[in-house]
Amino acid sequence: MAGSEEKLGTEKLGKLILSMGIPTLIAQVINLLYNIVDRMYIGHIEGVGATALTGVGLTLPIIMIITAFSSFVGAGGAPLASIALGQGNKKRAETILSNGFVMLCVIAAILMIVFYAIEKPFLYLIGASDVTYPYAKEYLDIYLIGTLFVQLVMGLNPFITAQGKSKIAMLSVLIGAVINIGLDPVFIFGLNMGVRGAALATILSQFVSALWTIYFLISKKTSLRIQPKYFKLDWRIIGLVAGLGISPFIMQSTESLITIVLSSGLQRYGGDLYVGSLTILQSIMQMVNVPITGFTQGVQPIVSYNFGAGNLDRVRKTYRIVILTTFLMSGIVTLTVMIWPGMYASMFTSSAELIALSEKVMPIFMAGMLIFGIQMGCQNTFMGLGQAKISLFLALLRKVILLVPFAIIFPMVTNNVMSIYYAECTADIIAAVVCGTVFALQIKKILARGPAR
Repeated sequence: MAGSEEKLGTEKLGKLILSMGIPTLIAQVINLLYNIVDRMYIGHIEGVGATALTGVGLTLPIIMIITAFSSFVGAGGAPLASIALGQGNKKRAETILSNGFVMLCVIAAILMIVFYAIEKPFLYLIGASDVTYPYAKEYLDIYLIGTLFVQLVMGLNPFITAQGKSKIAMLSVLIGAVINIGLDPVFIFGLNMGVRGAALATILSQFVSALWTIYFLISKKTSLRIQPKYFKLDWRIIGLVAGLGISPFIMQSTESLITIVLSSGLQRYGGDLYVGSLTILQSIMQMVNVPITGFTQGVQPIVSYNFGAGNLDRVRKTYRIVILTTFLMSGIVTLTVMIWPGMYASMFTSSAELIALSEKVMPIFMAGMLIFGIQMGCQNTFMGLGQAKISLFLALLRKVILLVPFAIIFPMVTNNVMSIYYAECTADIIAAVVCGTVFALQIKKILARGPAR
């Protein structure tokens, strides 16, 4: 048991959690800026900002599906690699990484072909109108070119964190984000490219991040290397990666499903203005969720490594700190959103009408996030312990089992567009309570059984 991963089992826990969690939190916030900054600039394009923002918002389901597949490989494979390191099996860890690299490349090619083929009917299906579709198409036509870059950055970065190098993982994302933030105003306003400029800036920055990530994972600086000799797919490993990765995949891909259901419902019961509000609301929700997700992803290798090494007391102390931290983070940040909704909405648009609507519905839509940190902390702990079945159930619960039916049934019963916003917070509250209860009932049994070999 040697290398930088050794600190996962020996370093003082409080210091280790901060050194692992903070860089990945920052990395996730930086990564969020890719799309958030695009929306901020687009929403302030003179004359067409609100319409362009709504159009670009319609591409979010596709973007979410693409990133969900990267999590399918990265979040599914990285905990397994970390557990293998804890067991002293470096060959197995590198096989998981190398198989994951091949999987990401194949998935990227398939996704790009499929989404180009179904682009127009899909966008109209989820709520595009003749007014907003051209903006969605302009953005998506360019963004899809960079599908491989997205897959590699998002899918390989967890393997860097898994070996205790969270600062390097942060740097790989920071490089691209800085480039994107710098290119956005140049392309959107300076070259008058509008929505197309935002997409071009995004894929160029992701290309640079992907190069950096691959360079690091083949260099002598990494404990885990991408090894061509392990490129031949091991179907047993792929099955294990898929079994664990299906949970984060569903968590992210169902965000896409929810955007489809919410957008179509808001279009039916409200119109383009209400669809535009969803783009703002989901952007704000990401601002709450993503830093917490980053923190838990950074700490997850501590849980996985020590679970693999049999250091159960260290596992217990870690997940208690994580759950308390995520609960406080989600509660405090959400409270500021509910108190000052207009301030947050104005970050994305200068349309007085859209700001007024967002100010009205944001406290309702976001209310469930006050306690949702409980689910995020517990869910990530299950992932770190390799509990695929429980993670899958909890991932399905919030969006598929609860929110999709609520978002369809509530407005049908009330014939009121406001019911769609209430559906979100109701589902979030129930899911958090159920997840916390399942965790309390199962955690002792999981630790007693130990990791699968």
